[in-house]
Amino acid sequence: MTQVSRYGHMLKVTVKGMRMRVTARYRVDGSVLNDTIEGRMLGAETTLEIDSPDPPERVAKVVRNAERGCFVLQALQNPVPVTARTMLNGAPLGVETPRGEPPRETGRVSSG
Repeated sequence: MTQVSRYGHMLKVTVKGMRMRVTARYRVDGSVLNDTIEGRMLGAETTLEIDSPDPPERVAKVVRNAERGCFVLQALQNPVPVTARTMLNGAPLGVETPRGEPPRETGRVSSG
């Protein structure tokens, strides 16, 4: 919704109000106790409601730009590499993966 406001302003389209409804479908398989849990997203649906006095073609241009400029939507539609680390008491915590892959660090670490 931030991008709709931003691009609406840039394209001089009045957005009086907006509401977004997001429905995510997901599935979790495996067992936490057996360390085999696997969560995955199956899909997502969004409904964007916009209040604007401007012509539909101009509002549609704003929405097209907002969708292409949305970092989260683009990351879901075009998966990107994710680097994750977990720190435990200030030291990296290697996490063994359930598929026999080499240990990796998980979580997010900020510098500073």
